[in-house]
Amino acid sequence: MANGTHFSTRDCKEVSLFCPVEATVLGYYPNLGVNAFLAAGFGLCLVGLIVTGIWKKTWGYSAALVAGCILEFAGYIARVQMHANPWNQDAFQTQICAIILAPTLICISIYLTLKHVVLSLNASLSRVRPRLYPALFVPADVSCLVLQAIGGGLAASAGHDNAALLLAGDRVIIVGIALQVVVLLVFGAMCADYFVRAGRWLKGPGDGGDGPQREAARAIWEDKKFRLFFYAVAGAYTGILIRCIYRIAEMSGGWGSPIMRDEPSFIVLEGFLVLIPVALLTAFSPGFLFPAMAERESQRFRRKNKGSNNSSDNHVSEAEKGGEMGVTSGDETPDARAGSV
Repeated sequence: MANGTHFSTRDCKEVSLFCPVEATVLGYYPNLGVNAFLAAGFGLCLVGLIVTGIWKKTWGYSAALVAGCILEFAGYIARVQMHANPWNQDAFQTQICAIILAPTLICISIYLTLKHVVLSLNASLSRVRPRLYPALFVPADVSCLVLQAIGGGLAASAGHDNAALLLAGDRVIIVGIALQVVVLLVFGAMCADYFVRAGRWLKGPGDGGDGPQREAARAIWEDKKFRLFFYAVAGAYTGILIRCIYRIAEMSGGWGSPIMRDEPSFIVLEGFLVLIPVALLTAFSPGFLFPAMAERESQRFRRKNKGSNNSSDNHVSEAEKGGEMGVTSGDETPDARAGSV
């Protein structure tokens, strides 16, 4: 006890008379069983993603999910360590940064799907060119990631008792998550707009100049495997969006707020509302259910591996332009046109 009269929690290393668990930021011992279950769940998804990503060559889709799973796994392992010692500073810092950042990486995989769905159905119905979807949403998502990383770094370095630094980190994290919610809502609005337009087009008569294309797109849309993939992505999107809204409410109360100190709400709205989306995106992989997307990613990777980046980039650009601007003419199916993208 400093000078015999004052003890700072900065000196706390483990729970004791002068360092009660209630004085930590979380204010509780993280539940061992639930956090171990979440860590195991993300670990299993990680293995599954690596296997299917290599097998089906869904490189871009799988890479973002793998990165997110690694962070989630590390975050919940850290919470398991905090069950033994809530004052474990390294574990506290790890769980702050890893669990906050991981869903932003997972979102990248969701954003990548819209381009391929548009190319497979009818690119001319989209208000923007399909290749612009990842060009718009991935950088926006990365900006959210950077803000949350800065905020998480500030909060982690603050420890348990540097209130000013914790508050600064809290505010930056809120901005990053709020921006992520905006990006998710814009993405959802663009998806809804496209699917409404595509639905009307698919229900139209097949006796016009685009009849063969419409029938081919209708076959894709009505395919049970594609529907499973579509519903899995929609479910994952919904879970991540709800999680982000919860995080804004949690962080708005500041570190050590009643919401932050309520582990059941954290487990449900953070833990399971990220694990379930990851499980959906892993189990219902495009490699099995949406082969057109997997084939495009595989072809792009093969071209890059051949060391012909310049010529292949030109080829991709022309193919995308053809798929985006001339998709409603001729007798080729959308997948046939998009196959070289």
